[in-house]
Amino acid sequence: MNAPTSSERPAAAGQAVRRLGRFQLLRLLAKTQQSMMWLVSEPRFGREWVLVIPRRQPEDADALQAWLQTAQRASRIDHPGLARPVEIGEQERWPYVAYERDSGVLLSERIGRSGLPGTELAPLAIQLLEGLAMAHEAGVAHRDLHAAMVLLHEGGGAQLLGLGVVQSDGAGGLPAQRRAAEQDVLAFGLVMHHGLVGEPALQQPDVMQVVAQMPPLGREFVRLPRGTGPVIPDPLRAIVNRATDRQERQRYRSARTLERALSGWLRAAGDGNLGPLALLTDRMRSAGLLPGMPGGARRAARLALMDRERTFELAAVVLEDVGLCFELLRQVNSAAVRGAMGAGSGPILTVRRAIALLGLDSVRQAAQAMKPWPGALGEAQAQDLSQQFALARQAGRIAQMLRPAGYDAELCYLLALLQRLGRLLVQYHFPEEAAQIRRLMLPAPSGRPDEPEDPGMSEESASFAVLGIDVESLATAVGRQWGLDDDAQHMMRRMPLDAPVRAPHSDTERLRITASAANELVDSQLQPLHHRAAAQQRVAQRYGRALDVSLADLQQALLGEPPTEPATLGPRPVDIRPDDALDDTTAAPAAAAMPPGRSGAPAGAPPAAAAGSLAARLADARRAARQGSTS
Repeated sequence: MNAPTSSERPAAAGQAVRRLGRFQLLRLLAKTQQSMMWLVSEPRFGREWVLVIPRRQPEDADALQAWLQTAQRASRIDHPGLARPVEIGEQERWPYVAYERDSGVLLSERIGRSGLPGTELAPLAIQLLEGLAMAHEAGVAHRDLHAAMVLLHEGGGAQLLGLGVVQSDGAGGLPAQRRAAEQDVLAFGLVMHHGLVGEPALQQPDVMQVVAQMPPLGREFVRLPRGTGPVIPDPLRAIVNRATDRQERQRYRSARTLERALSGWLRAAGDGNLGPLALLTDRMRSAGLLPGMPGGARRAARLALMDRERTFELAAVVLEDVGLCFELLRQVNSAAVRGAMGAGSGPILTVRRAIALLGLDSVRQAAQAMKPWPGALGEAQAQDLSQQFALARQAGRIAQMLRPAGYDAELCYLLALLQRLGRLLVQYHFPEEAAQIRRLMLPAPSGRPDEPEDPGMSEESASFAVLGIDVESLATAVGRQWGLDDDAQHMMRRMPLDAPVRAPHSDTERLRITASAANELVDSQLQPLHHRAAAQQRVAQRYGRALDVSLADLQQALLGEPPTEPATLGPRPVDIRPDDALDDTTAAPAAAAMPPGRSGAPAGAPPAAAAGSLAARLADARRAARQGSTS
């Protein structure tokens, strides 16, 4: 609906007409400590404009001229998310920037008491953030961002008003400019908070006043409420809460990073299962899924000479390379290979079985096609990926040691690796985002002696806040693309940290719990030193009954295979012949390609004595490590 013109809304009888120079002031739209916004009638064109005016007049003619020049420079930043002024000038020594209102409405008028749906607010926010990022890159900060500074157009889209109205005094140089840009991003998070819940944060519409009450200047904190008002999707909640986090170190440093997180969530929410893969597809085409680990040429040469070796000996070479393991699982679970196996066959989740079905030539070709280490990464990023590979292998070995009696060691090893696939993908394809996620997960001192330590985010919340999706959804989307069924994708997900671990009721759940315990135990080593004992105790409490292990058992498992040792497999089931993987009725495929729904140990599996106690398995693992290092 078009806004009424001044002729349609005359002043009431006896009411004085308020003016600013040639403009008739119709209505005050918003007022903060920094600026005012007026709806005015412009007599020359007969239109209604929005005037944005600073609260303080320039001190003299020179200051007024400097203000006008700075506002003109800001107006030349061209982006669809930034409104273009129709006029920049002054009336009665009050400088202003004027905008056409047309049929648009301000965000503060559109929000209403119930707020906006996240899927409606996020696209608008993305457009605004892209424009704000361009302004920051041009050295211009807004300095007075609030909901009334956003103009929504009838045909869709949003634009930011008021750029260049609130100006700096020039003191502080580049550091001050950077701080102003970071305050803009914090203010934008508060605007999104207002847009989602329908009320301004701290009941204060002047957003910069709220910023002044939050750390480091004040002690107030702002988080989206739960249980009342509209339902806010968890990923979007994590993004907005990070934007307004009470810890400065957790907040977004730039408008670009906030925009990327929102874009990632919106793609995932809009495209369903394709959303997570859309973030990876382009990079996977050029850089591969993962690079070959160091020593790839040596492994390829060994495979070339192993024409007559048994399947388990070939598998031992392949299992030294995490990326090659994943590549074989991708190939063997493809539609062509699974189709040749016939209907009803389960997913292939061991390298032995993959080699038996694909043949040695396919394994050699896969090894030769891997991107050589470190792929597209620089030196520092390659070190981070190497650490992630080492942690994945350690988790695999611990899963072998913790596995219940009778379960296939290689299957447990690979499931533990698959539960870390998301981290490996993010570390390789999005190394900067991976560093952000790790930083957000770390606890930190509160900065005040009378307050407890600030906890870090969960991995799910941190990945939501950085990528817009969680790393496990990224991994299961890749697994779905490979051809893994729902049960395999379920086992790729760790046990939720906010729910107790129940006694497993099926093979699938037992395997998932084993791999999850191993990964949580490895992650405990990533905590600061003074948190590690408590983290290990939590793992023992969560999994002790389900896996029949104690804290001492878990600590012994950690000591049994340090992550810096060469990659060697733990013990294999002693009475499973690798060549039996060709027959789905034998013990090996009963664990390697498990149909859902059975409980207890797999039929035909080796007796409990074959797996032995945890202490025996640790001893076997140490012997295997020593033999591997001397061979």
